[in-house]
Amino acid sequence: MHHESAPDPAAPPTAAEVFQRPTGMGLAQASLRCPKCGAEQPPGAICRHCGIVFDKYEQAQRRARSGGRAATTLYRRDGFPYRFVNQVLWLVFLASLGLAIWSHWQKNRFPPPAFYHAERLGEPLQTPTAAAPFEIETQGIRYTIEPLFDYQLDGVVVSLHDSDVFWDIYHFKDWKDFINIRDLCVVWGDNVTSGVFRDMQYHNSTWTCWISTGSAETAQRFAWDQLSNNHLLTHDPAIHEAIKSAELGDQIHLRGQLARYSHTGGFARGTSTTRADTGNGACETIYVEQFGITRKANPGWRLIYRLAVALTLTALLGLIVMLFVAPVRALK
Repeated sequence: MHHESAPDPAAPPTAAEVFQRPTGMGLAQASLRCPKCGAEQPPGAICRHCGIVFDKYEQAQRRARSGGRAATTLYRRDGFPYRFVNQVLWLVFLASLGLAIWSHWQKNRFPPPAFYHAERLGEPLQTPTAAAPFEIETQGIRYTIEPLFDYQLDGVVVSLHDSDVFWDIYHFKDWKDFINIRDLCVVWGDNVTSGVFRDMQYHNSTWTCWISTGSAETAQRFAWDQLSNNHLLTHDPAIHEAIKSAELGDQIHLRGQLARYSHTGGFARGTSTTRADTGNGACETIYVEQFGITRKANPGWRLIYRLAVALTLTALLGLIVMLFVAPVRALK
């Protein structure tokens, strides 16, 4: 019977046994951490978890860090306070825009009756005229003016319409009417001295002045024969400029003739000769020989409005420029 003998504990170990034994030197097995996903793993060139190539990843990171430092250095060397200027421009833009909106409302408010020269706000003066019909020419169109009465008017402007606005397709485009430069809706007399004109709403369309109120009592107090919508005619540059300078709330004085007029293209227009009529044809057509502003309403608010609009546009332009010239990092 054959028996296997047990290994002799005093016998020296084989080479295989030596390599299989753990070392007793206390050294931990070498490993690395992936710079992207953070996984621990044995050394190698590629991450076993996310698959990045360690060398290429490190090169990309170094390029990114280098580029960020270059951008920051470029901004710091420039020295211009882009961020501060951008903030100031936004502050000026928003403040001036708000002021422009507020002053636009304030500048068109009607002053109280005491502001006006009441002694000059009597009934319009209409007298027979000795002026004969005459012709004028402007922009290649020849007009015939037929005076009917000499006429003087003092009043307060409550609404207006400019014939050269882009949406008025009638005066210039259809009618070739280049001398009716502006319509002024005007009140006078008790309407001004009582202050009732401030409680009415006014609006001018292409050839009509619309008046309204939400109060029946106010409508009864308003003298409807102390209001007129006036089609103002001129071909004189100085008078043209004076008429265009009138604004809401201004007290104005004008002198000229109530007149009919026409031109060779077939256009013709008449005039009212009484303040008591209403509806179509009730407007006064006046060939203006003299025009002036007796009292200018709200000059302070009008100045503030112009300055606010200028500041708003300047700040907006500055913001647009900053959008193109300021470094991106500087505005963050």
